Amino acid sequence: MASIVLFGPPGAGKGTQAAIIMAETGLPQVSTGDMLRAALSQGSSLGMEAKSFMEAGKLVPDSIIIGLIENRLKENDASNGVLLDGFPRTIAQAEALMEIEEVEVVLSIEVPDERIIKRICGRYSCPQCGAVYHDSFNPTTSEDICDNCSHHGMKRRADDNEETVSSRLKAYHSQTRPLADWYSQRGLFQAVDGDRDIELVGQSLLKVLSELRGE
Repeated sequence: MASIVLFGPPGAGKGTQAAIIMAETGLPQVSTGDMLRAALSQGSSLGMEAKSFMEAGKLVPDSIIIGLIENRLKENDASNGVLLDGFPRTIAQAEALMEIEEVEVVLSIEVPDERIIKRICGRYSCPQCGAVYHDSFNPTTSEDICDNCSHHGMKRRADDNEETVSSRLKAYHSQTRPLADWYSQRGLFQAVDGDRDIELVGQSLLKVLSELRGE
């Protein structure tokens, strides 16, 4: 059993590409956010531990996150591994993961910061039906009117602004980006150009996987 780690900055399109990889490999996607929500709703002991930290506004310790991942790996659909999205984020987390699971490959979606900022800051959505648009890549046909349901009045997330996105990217480069070297030293890091059409990025990721597996 070996798992895949999906790597890249916020806004690189990891969620979109995860769906493509899942469809091809059959591996379930595992994100720490989803696991925490599930553990909280189930009222598990790890979930209750996590809740105490979250309610205090503190980061959930690595030991709890690793425990949740370890439990997740015991589920039937994870018998061939999982697709980890958003974890690990630090070398300490990567070292802890290595103790419980083999990583087949780290697939990194590389997108320049300026493109990330443009992607995220241009997003808006319909508050009624949830359709997502973008100032440059996918604008509504009529200004402020949803193409899908004709609702008038689009909304933007409060944190989709240049200052917040730049801060998130700074944190990524200081805390998470060092993992690229760490995994490269172990021969597990594979980068693809993420500043392209979604389908082309997906094809590149699947090509890396097929070549690794000798398919």
